[in-house]
Amino acid sequence: MASSMDEQVLRAAKEIVVKFIEVGRVSPAGFGESFRNIFNAIDSAVKGEGKPESQENTDK
Repeated sequence: MASSMDEQVLRAAKEIVVKFIEVGRVSPAGFGESFRNIFNAIDSAVKGEGKPESQENTDK
């Protein structure tokens, strides 16, 4: 059974991809790939794996 945090990450990823489809940034055909990328980004951010991209660029 998925934890509450996993469910929230899943819900957030879905809402973001749906919004991107609504505004034309993602086509429905690209849903699968876009969803995986967005889900993984949110999941990593929530779990604190690695630095946010903006911080990585300033550390160089």
